[in-house]
Amino acid sequence: MNQHEITTAHPLLDKNGHPAETGYARKLLLDYDRSAIKAGKMRIKEWDYYLVICEDFAVALTIADNSYMGLDSISFIDFKAPREKTVSPMTFLPMGKKHLPSSSSFGDVKTSGARHKIEFINKGDHRILSFRMEKFDLDKSIEGEIYLECPETESMVIVTPFKEDPRAFYYNQKINCMPASGHVKYGDVTYDFEKGRSFATLDWGRGVWTYKNTWYWGSASGLVDGASFGWNIGYGFGDTSAATENMLFYNNKAHKLGNVFFNIPMKNKKYITRGSCCGPSGVEACTADLVEDYMSPWTFTSDDGRFEMDFVPIIDRASLTDIKLISSDQHQVFGKYTGRALLDDGTEIQVRDFLGFAEKVYNKW
Repeated sequence: MNQHEITTAHPLLDKNGHPAETGYARKLLLDYDRSAIKAGKMRIKEWDYYLVICEDFAVALTIADNSYMGLDSISFIDFKAPREKTVSPMTFLPMGKKHLPSSSSFGDVKTSGARHKIEFINKGDHRILSFRMEKFDLDKSIEGEIYLECPETESMVIVTPFKEDPRAFYYNQKINCMPASGHVKYGDVTYDFEKGRSFATLDWGRGVWTYKNTWYWGSASGLVDGASFGWNIGYGFGDTSAATENMLFYNNKAHKLGNVFFNIPMKNKKYITRGSCCGPSGVEACTADLVEDYMSPWTFTSDDGRFEMDFVPIIDRASLTDIKLISSDQHQVFGKYTGRALLDDGTEIQVRDFLGFAEKVYNKW
């Protein structure tokens, strides 16, 4: 497919509030200005999401201002157990009061509540993530401080429009392979992110979304033969005819991919019988309907043959919320990738048991 690369700096939106240019870039070139948005203010969604990961565990931190709802989230994922815990206090009608910066390259983000505090401090060449939450897991609290190195690097940046609404858009940057170090104290146990074996990813998102969306997103960061290597893959929402968000990152350089497809295994949907013609009450049975089998092995394929992976899940960080007008069904599956990827010059990078995640998320929001 032809993919349009944005190469010059200018405002993200034109005078009508439409994306001035759509496509991908290798750094955050376009200027995001919340006040330039012409869509309804209740539809603006902004977030900073960090995932810090090593072979044994991971921490995910989110500060989000979705206009009608604010969210502060802390997740701890233990790959050895395996187990995960997520707590996400919400606030009503923040409407921009969280003051998320207009760029990922500057500005601090701080939030707090009755039992928690999260801070993302941006020092340019490094970032400091600090967090604490009382009674995170029953009587157990969680707290931590993580140091992220921010070398000069190319990243995945994309401007995605929506055909059904010319004033809707998603402006997104993913920064992979940030070297991380620090610690997390969960109850009485301290977990260390060891330098050289721990890496972070930033998902920086600003935009106006339509009401119903499904997205697929996958990411991994680590080392291959001493060189930093990772990827961002995804699709599912908006008009991606101008570009995909699929990229490889090798030694801080980005390599653009075409379409990548998530091949999630399927299984028959199960239900519990209530008696009558379907059998005695309380017996588990299957329907003819198929649903995703997230914990069975996946595969990933690409239309250009440059990204071919097997994926063995470890844990599904699943979350289901349904309050009718607003609902969310999320499956962030952590696991290990094995396969091959080709850089722009044809160099083949092979990975085996490379830790990362892949997810499918459906939102009515």
